[in-house]
Amino acid sequence: MSVRIAIDCMGGDHGLSVTIPAALAFIDHVPDAQVILVGLADEVNAALRKAGRTASERVSVKPASEVVAMDDPVSTALRRKRDSSMRVAIELVRDGHADACISAGNTGALMALSRFVLNMVDGIERPAIAAPMPTASGGQTMMLDLGANVDCEPAHLLQFAVMGAALVSALDGKERPSIGLLNVGEEAIKGNDVVKQAAELLRASGLNFHGNVEGDDIYRGTVDVIVCDGFVGNVALKTSEGLAQMLAGFIREEFTRGLLAKAAALVAYPVLARFKRRVDHRRYNGASLVGLRGIVIKSHGSSDAYGFEQAIKRGYDAARNGLLRRITDAIPEVHQPQ
Repeated sequence: MSVRIAIDCMGGDHGLSVTIPAALAFIDHVPDAQVILVGLADEVNAALRKAGRTASERVSVKPASEVVAMDDPVSTALRRKRDSSMRVAIELVRDGHADACISAGNTGALMALSRFVLNMVDGIERPAIAAPMPTASGGQTMMLDLGANVDCEPAHLLQFAVMGAALVSALDGKERPSIGLLNVGEEAIKGNDVVKQAAELLRASGLNFHGNVEGDDIYRGTVDVIVCDGFVGNVALKTSEGLAQMLAGFIREEFTRGLLAKAAALVAYPVLARFKRRVDHRRYNGASLVGLRGIVIKSHGSSDAYGFEQAIKRGYDAARNGLLRRITDAIPEVHQPQ
C-alpha cells in the first residue's frame, strides 16, 4: 500500500526552493510513496514546471491560501490563518488523506496546530519532540524531549520513554530498545526530585530501563533512547549543533592558512570528505512530534533540499512501520502512576 505524505511546501526559511526539489527527489527514490504538495497553488505549480514536472498520480497539489510565517505568534497560526499550508497539511492527516505531515515551518505554530487538530493519544498528556543523535559507532540515539515541554512531571518523562521506545522500534526494528534517563550522574542518588521519581517509575514500568546516563553517553550510543525534559534537551541539542559548527570552522581555517596547508588539504580530502559525511547534521534532520493522533515531522527551518528529503523519509518510515499503532499499543502495557 502506498504511503501518502503531506508536505507543507511554504514553511521554513527557503520555502518552495527547498521543499519541491526535496519532494521530487524523495518520490524518485521511493517507489511506493505519494506526496501531496500543500501551498499557494499557483506558486507550487510554477515550481513544479520549473523542475520539469507536473501534477500526477504520485505528485498532487492541495491548495492553501495562507502561509504561517516563521515569526508569526502561535495565536495567529491558530485563530487567524485557518487556511494556512501548515494547517491544511495537518488536517489531511486528521482526515485520513495522508499518513504523515512534514513541515519546516514555525515550531511553536506546528506544535500548537498539531495538538489542536489531531489531539493526543489516550494515556499521553503532552507531545514531545524526538530526534536522532549520531553516535561514535555510526548508529544513532533517539532523544526526547528536545524543547516542547520545559517543565515536566515524573509521569511525563515515563510517557516520553514509552514513545521513544515505540519510535525506535518503528524506525530501527528494535523490539525492546534500551532507555536512559539523562542526569548529572549515573548513581541513583543523583539528580533533582523529578528525575529521581522518574527513575523509580521507569524501573517499575516494564520498559528496558538502563538507568541514569550522562551527557557524554548521548554520542557514545550507550542506550537507544535518552529521556529528559524539553529545557535540558533543547540546550543539549543547540550546544551540540554549535560545537559541530565551531569544529568545522576550525578545520576549515587551519587548512586555508597558507599554501602548505592547502596542499595538505588536497592530500587529506578523501578523509575530510568522509569526516564531513559522518558529522553532517542534514542526515539526521527531521524531529518527530510524538504523542499525537497522527504523524508529524518537523524539519529544521534552514534545511536545504537534501536535509528536507531526509525529514520526508523519516515521516515515510514512521508511517510505513506503524509508529502510531506502536505507541497506542505500548501505553496500556506500561505501569503508570494513577
